[in-house]
Amino acid sequence: MYRLIASDLDETLIMKDRTVCRENIEAIKKLKDLGVYFVCATGRPFFTAYGTLKELGQYEEEGQYVISFNGGAITENKGDRLIHFEGITFDQANELYKRGMQYNVCQHVYTKDTVYVYNINPDEVAYLDNRQEFTEIHEKDLEFLRGQDIVKCLYENTDHEYLRSIASQLTDITDDMDVSYSSNRYLEFNKLGVNKGAGLLRLAEILGIDPKDTIAIGDNYNDLSMIKAAGLGVGVANTIESMKPECDFITERDCDHGAVAEVIEKFILSRI
Repeated sequence: MYRLIASDLDETLIMKDRTVCRENIEAIKKLKDLGVYFVCATGRPFFTAYGTLKELGQYEEEGQYVISFNGGAITENKGDRLIHFEGITFDQANELYKRGMQYNVCQHVYTKDTVYVYNINPDEVAYLDNRQEFTEIHEKDLEFLRGQDIVKCLYENTDHEYLRSIASQLTDITDDMDVSYSSNRYLEFNKLGVNKGAGLLRLAEILGIDPKDTIAIGDNYNDLSMIKAAGLGVGVANTIESMKPECDFITERDCDHGAVAEVIEKFILSRI
């Protein structure tokens, strides 16, 4: 029996209105009585998942966990207890930040507790509304963050091909980094070896769960590592088309119609 389900948030568990549908909530709450962990796995910081955790009844719950920053951190919900952290170096972040100024992108720089945003645009402001708070900056470098833990950086532009062209021009500084795409708008930079798949396997090890007894659910490229690492890798109906062949199963429902509940019903509840 599957003992751990890791699910992406945006465009997977969460509907386009930034909430979790009733079907998903009810299905997830049934897992606790069965001893099955349901873990939110997001590229966002842990604290931005508070609202979702409250909807799921997991906020401040002991023995419940979140994989955040694309696997850069694993946190126990009770007391925001950080149990694993891996970030990028200041020099990597600073070089990415300065190089990013050459492109038509909005930039995010993530520390453990703050998201700094440079060159924000109205569309990105709307997208971040009710997802995560941020601090707008105008600095020409990141010297103000020297000495602080930096988790990751990302570039934002809704033209995916443009982001891919940027990535091809940054290989001189990103060959030793983990590069991924998310939400059809982000090019993300993590420490090499840091991704949602590695985060899932690390949490499974901490909990004493065999990787074959895990399920991963996602919709975009930054979810692919955990979809491949899990015993069962699931893409929701609205998953990026080119990624669907990499998944073991594709749901009939999309993020707005209980895709996560479909997975729980089919692979957990129906087998009891």
